Amino acid sequence: MKTNPAKSCRFRRAVGTLLTATALAWTGSVHAQALAAETSPQVWLNAGSYSHHFDRDKNFRENNVGFGAEIWLKENHGLMGGTFINSDGARSHYAAYQWRPLHWQPAGIHIAAGITLGAFDGYPRYRDGGWFPAALPVLSVEYKMVGINFLFVPTIPDRLDGALAMQIKLRVW
Repeated sequence: MKTNPAKSCRFRRAVGTLLTATALAWTGSVHAQALAAETSPQVWLNAGSYSHHFDRDKNFRENNVGFGAEIWLKENHGLMGGTFINSDGARSHYAAYQWRPLHWQPAGIHIAAGITLGAFDGYPRYRDGGWFPAALPVLSVEYKMVGINFLFVPTIPDRLDGALAMQIKLRVW
């Protein structure tokens, strides 16, 4: 697949701007970290995800850059939304509800497990790139202002190739 140098340069600038804005937001919120840990809602931002596909013989894109947000209304209930470049190289969007009823707190690290129920689009072999529902198991590991979501994407033959996705996130509120 050929890349357009002008689009690539604009994309790099946009990613740089996003990372700078995220860093500034995170820096500004560090002083309120103790108070923020006790308050709701929580807001987390991510820059897409990385995926490790189960079928290693196919040439999938594994750096799925984008922008997403999570808003945690209560400990077990969160809303998510965003956009990213998927493993097929197409633009995807998502809107989801995440329910994480299982919690552990070893050494001050918050670990939670549950399920993400949402709608996704942009996969050419699945409904011609249109929207489809999905239920994805999730494991989240959070420490203060940083976290990682691990999502299991199942294989759906001839439509979607399975992967383990990792989404690094920063808490900004």
